[in-house]
Order: sequence, then C-alpha cells, then structure tokens
Amino acid sequence: MPAAPQASRSPSRRTVDQRPAKGKDHSMSRIVIVGGHGKVALLLAPILAARGDDVVALIRDPAQSADVAAAGAVPKVLSVEEASTEDLAGAFAGADAIVWTAGAGGKGGPGRTDAIDRAAAIRSMDAASRAGVRRYVMVSWVGSHGDDPLPANHPLRNYALAKLAADRHLVETDLEWTIVGPGTLTLEEPSGKIDVRRQNGQGDSLYTSRGNVAAVAAAVLAEPASIGKVIPFGDGATPIAQAVESVPAEFSDLS
Repeated sequence: MPAAPQASRSPSRRTVDQRPAKGKDHSMSRIVIVGGHGKVALLLAPILAARGDDVVALIRDPAQSADVAAAGAVPKVLSVEEASTEDLAGAFAGADAIVWTAGAGGKGGPGRTDAIDRAAAIRSMDAASRAGVRRYVMVSWVGSHGDDPLPANHPLRNYALAKLAADRHLVETDLEWTIVGPGTLTLEEPSGKIDVRRQNGQGDSLYTSRGNVAAVAAAVLAEPASIGKVIPFGDGATPIAQAVESVPAEFSDLS
C-alpha cells in the first residue's frame, strides 16, 4: 500500500469500536497476523484482542516482540520472506483466520518487493490451505485490479504488479477470502467511516487512515457477507460495518 508523506511519528493507538453489530454473533477466534509489527497490524491486534480473539503476530525480529505484546498479540518470530510453505503452515496450525498485512514497504528494490508482496504472500495462501485454515484476509491496495494497474514509468509499478499477482492467486484458491484495498495510507485518526470505491483517474486522491484499515480488517473477519469480495475504499461517510456488509457489485472483484 502506498503511504502518504507524513511527519515521523508513531501510529495513533486510538482504535474504532469494531465489536460485531447487534444481532451478529462473534465467537472467540485464533487470528494470525502476518507482518505483525507493521503500523496496520499494531492497530489491528488490540481491536481483535478487545473482542476476545486470540491474536498471534508473525514478526521477523525478536526485538519487535515487546511492541507486539503491548498491542495484545502473542509474538512469533518467523521471517515470511525466508519462510517456506511448510514453515508458514506450521505457524498457522490451529488458526481460524489469517490476515496478511506484510509488505516490503519499498525497501530493497523490485526484487524484494516481488519476494514479499507476491511470492511470500502466495506461499502464505498455500500454507493456509495446507494448515486447514479456511479464512484469509488480504490487505492489498485500492489500485489492485484490471490488467495493467499503473503506467510502465510509475514508481509504484513493481509494487502494483506484485500485489495484483498475489490477489489474483488468492481469488483462485478455495479459501474463504476477502481482499481489502485501501487508498494512500495516512496516520490520521480513524473515523470509523469509509466509502467503498476506486480512484477515478490520476487526479482523484483517495486517502485512508491506517486506523480505518485496521478496523476494516477486523470488521470483515466478523462479516460473512464479505467472503469472496474485493473491497476498495478510502476514508468516507459510511460506517465500516455497513460498508463491508453491502459491497457494490461493480467494485467487488478484480476486474
């Protein structure tokens, strides 16, 4: 996910109340977050923990353990860039759902972007199937759709192609998947409201707070109607629970 330029500061720990809406049951689940020390992951973990989920966060560096534990997750050290499908399946054993929030973040050049955003993501999907985990939520980006998401000279083209390849692999699996596609990420406070839409040309700016991304990921885990849907979005005016329950058909796939 591309990020908007921001002053250097830690992500806000304010979270949006994403307990299931009245009338929806939510039983405790074991959720594995891949990319567990990322900004979105550190905002997602406390939402899940607060509603009673057992949260495990995969991290690459043991030094990240304290931050993850403070967010309410159990840290598990495993580099997804280096882990095999078998390694990931072992880490996923006993889970009810996987949430992919990992990414190269533009570091290491095109090779590393492909290694993490495409290859490792695909291994995680195959590992989920191997481990018997049915539910899989991919945090992608709003531009991941169509045949050629960005011009050849665009600085994010390699990222876009890697994400799109991973997303296309996911929709061909037998997993119960949801792809959430936020716009340009910001560190603004989460509003709890989004608009499900795509960008209307290069002049259309679509910004999304990381807190809202975390809230959307939590919401789709509790919303069966989101299974098999692509949900592109930015900050907006529709309560998140309502938005992920009724995704317009024109946006709900990768076309």
